[in-house]
Amino acid sequence: MNANQADIAFMLSRQQDNGADFWAKPDGTLIRGGPFSTLEAAYILAELGLNTIDPVLDGAASLIWNAQREDGRFRAAPGGSILPCQTIHAAKTLCYLGFAADARLERTFQHLLHSRHGDGGWRCNKFFFGHGPETESSNPGPTLTALDAFRFTPYANADARLDGAVEFLLGHWQTRAPLGPCHYGIGTLFHQVTFPFLSYNLFYYVFVLSFYGVAKRDARFLDALSVLKGKLRDDQVVVERPHAKLSGLSLCKKGEPSEPATEKFRIILNNLK
Repeated sequence: MNANQADIAFMLSRQQDNGADFWAKPDGTLIRGGPFSTLEAAYILAELGLNTIDPVLDGAASLIWNAQREDGRFRAAPGGSILPCQTIHAAKTLCYLGFAADARLERTFQHLLHSRHGDGGWRCNKFFFGHGPETESSNPGPTLTALDAFRFTPYANADARLDGAVEFLLGHWQTRAPLGPCHYGIGTLFHQVTFPFLSYNLFYYVFVLSFYGVAKRDARFLDALSVLKGKLRDDQVVVERPHAKLSGLSLCKKGEPSEPATEKFRIILNNLK
């Protein structure tokens, strides 16, 4: 059994963790128990190379589609509010599962394009840290994830509204300050290489922005890229901060090179050619 197969077997062994099939909770919640949640586990398995027509990923995709509303939003936690980050994460996972061109997801992309915040990104009105002036900004984390989903679509590098989201994130590289209702900042934790892409961090930031022309020509992006390059070891990506519950996976062993992560870095370089 190769390393990826062992990692896949481990992820599949956890699919009943939340009490129902495909990492869901019995009430249909798709976002609890991370990284062993429907939205996160399905994405991780796609990164590991599990065939997207595998019955488990097919089942997970069906659960996600069942959570879609008529207006394109996703209710990932039944009974709760429908938050923009839930819709964004659902769209990202479905894109990694090969559904970017699915007509059902077009409703979601249209909703996202029309629901951007004034500064170009995405945010919700749920305030965990009070109502300081920084909470008037978009949430950088969900904004980056939304751009990750949109990179699979014809809208990338063709719709100026996405350029606005890119500019918002490039601006965050300058300010570094915690922004948005969820206080996403650029500090020590952000700079630690993290993989798979489950959080707002340097590696994910550079990877996603490398797909957008307005970023690739920008000094702020090139500065972030330079910082990431400085962390390579023999041209390989070394994971510095794996998710604690995934630390046993060969995909992301702390302090060791990761071939899947290194392949992502090669994609960055290819995007810059």
